[in-house]
Amino acid sequence: MYPDIEPYVTGKLEVSTIHSLYYEISGNKKAKSVVFLHGGPGGGVSATDRKYFNPEKYNIVLFDQRGAGKSTPSACLEENTTWDLVADIEKLRKHLGIDKWHVFGGSWGSTLSLAYAQTHPDCVITLVLRGIFTLRKVELEFFYQSGTSFLFPEAWDEYIAPIPQEERHDMMSAYHRRLNSSDKETRLKAAKAWSKWEMATSRLFVSKDDIEKAGKDDWANAFARIENHYFVNEGWMRDGQLLERQEIDKIRHIPTVVVQGRYDVVCPATTAYALKKVWPEIELNIVPDAGHSAREPGISTLLVKAADKMADL
Repeated sequence: MYPDIEPYVTGKLEVSTIHSLYYEISGNKKAKSVVFLHGGPGGGVSATDRKYFNPEKYNIVLFDQRGAGKSTPSACLEENTTWDLVADIEKLRKHLGIDKWHVFGGSWGSTLSLAYAQTHPDCVITLVLRGIFTLRKVELEFFYQSGTSFLFPEAWDEYIAPIPQEERHDMMSAYHRRLNSSDKETRLKAAKAWSKWEMATSRLFVSKDDIEKAGKDDWANAFARIENHYFVNEGWMRDGQLLERQEIDKIRHIPTVVVQGRYDVVCPATTAYALKKVWPEIELNIVPDAGHSAREPGISTLLVKAADKMADL
């Protein structure tokens, strides 16, 4: 990854009467722009996210999606859908006076990248995607209901602990009720358990820093509430919409690199493979010694390599 770099500008963009988005720009203001789409939804951006890009070759745009990070109001679910975020990306592009840009996103960021590109294909130069997630029911059920639980049984026990036995047949709905409780303590307890489940399963070697982040009130509250809100509403998309041939045909011409961890149990490789089958033109890289996190060495190395490759297109 490239060395630390500071933004040369930060700002807030009002995208509705409710939501204002934090954004920042670093790198070379005269270079082609890349927009980084963070995960979750609700995860927010960090300074490390600037480091995937050569600061001499990219004008690097990061922003926090609705309700996430430094965007306000925090954890707000009102007017917060996939298509609101797609519209926000366009508003930001126009606000910054950018004609076209490279799009880079992993996990939920890959979902949003695909949704944005399929809606505005003429605004996208290239795509670099990681940990493909298309929000199909089968993907959600594998992680939140039965699948990953077989591999991380001790973490699963902590995840199901706040939910009574009689509600465990539908964990996302059970969590939805608690994450939207009028009682703050109930919301935070659920938010931390929901967030810890993902942080505990995202890497081959669990990160203590990730686990600690899941225990922070503000971060866990935004991450869990927004993520769950999107998932119980199935992303406001048809099941499998992003993989439909007519949708892929809209973006088939866009140069695309995918980086996927072989042992990703949050967004398993089967979805990246499904994308490759419907879109054989993409470059699919399977990292043999990695899970889900973009911070794992094999994944981060290939993401930087892909961004370097795309910089000259």
